[in-house]
Amino acid sequence: MKRYSAFAIAREALRFHTGWERAWRTPEAKKHYDVVIVGAGGHGLATAYYLGKNHGITNVAIIEKGWLGGGNTGRNTTIIRSNYLQDESAAIYEKARSLYETLSQDLNYNIMFSPRGVMMLAQTEHEIRGYKRTEHANRLQGIETRFISPAAVKKLLPIIELSGPRFPVLGALWQPRGGTARHDAVAWGYARACSDMGMDILQKTEVTAIQQKAGQVTGVETTRGTITTGKLGIVVAGHSGQLADMAGFRLPIESVALQALVSEPIKPCMDVVVMANTVHGYMSQSDKGEMVIGGGADGFNNYTQRGSFHHIEETVRALIETFPIVSRLKMLRQWGGIVDMTGDRSPIISKTPLGNTFINCGWGTGGFKSIPGSGWAMAEMMAKGEPGELAAGFGLDRFREGRFIDESVAAGVAH
Repeated sequence: MKRYSAFAIAREALRFHTGWERAWRTPEAKKHYDVVIVGAGGHGLATAYYLGKNHGITNVAIIEKGWLGGGNTGRNTTIIRSNYLQDESAAIYEKARSLYETLSQDLNYNIMFSPRGVMMLAQTEHEIRGYKRTEHANRLQGIETRFISPAAVKKLLPIIELSGPRFPVLGALWQPRGGTARHDAVAWGYARACSDMGMDILQKTEVTAIQQKAGQVTGVETTRGTITTGKLGIVVAGHSGQLADMAGFRLPIESVALQALVSEPIKPCMDVVVMANTVHGYMSQSDKGEMVIGGGADGFNNYTQRGSFHHIEETVRALIETFPIVSRLKMLRQWGGIVDMTGDRSPIISKTPLGNTFINCGWGTGGFKSIPGSGWAMAEMMAKGEPGELAAGFGLDRFREGRFIDESVAAGVAH
């Protein structure tokens, strides 16, 4: 693989850009792989990448029924933060955030990481108490967050209206090293690196059955034929329940749609990410000038990837009081992603009842921000057969034993 650099750009400019390689190979499927990962989204690709980088396992296939990064990785709002309440959550999200900071250099691919800062608005007295509690917890966890005053909020975000009649801004929990990254660039960068290590990315290949013998996984049946494997990783977000059913076990998750929209591009007016959890809305501005707007997940189970009119109405109505500018914008496009929600709003990174089969799911609407940390933890578990320190608390057995990692408050608007 040729490295990307300023010199390479100059060289290819002289060649009229005829010498660029494909970012990743399009191989034929082999009959056997040491590891098969189902799901070529950010989490699946990151798992494969860290299997190769950290553990030297490169005879790996990443199987995707659609196109690479076409699921939730390409259908999110790119928020990156780690200001969670519980120790297990803070550790894995902070691992992810710290990996994001150098990911462009690690992958030799610009993921456009922008640590512009994330603020979570306090619009009730209850939220003030909750965010101050999180601030203290984050200090003990070594994560830089602080509660800031309404005046500090206004200084960081001049377009905000502080004195809304129903939901005045009373302060905010501020994480200055949070921010955003380009979602598809994250998937493409990981895919390019995996392909360079000799891994096979099999797009438009659907898994139709999981083979097993004597309680151990032996392979998968796909639309390209049967592929045998020694280890299987299931990383398919909202479709995790369907793959688990093929493997013979059930998951404590439900799938719902999460919707978002972007406005027409406008001049730069905000350079931070803002979450308003009381009214269930959040907003940032993209590099192209679009206002990226989202809210809570749908209130009913579904597998749709389309937007709906009620979401536009509910989310925009919630934000207009705090951001009057929204009322004058035109919507450019809208989309949805299928998210998998657990009861405690924390993920599952776990061994499964089927031997040598591992699952990574249940990220709800916090999946994008966790991609590098999730992949790191999943790869360690698949390589060693047991969860490491990052994944230890997120096992399936916690639901049976009552060891919940309750992030229903810190997840806020489920982000």
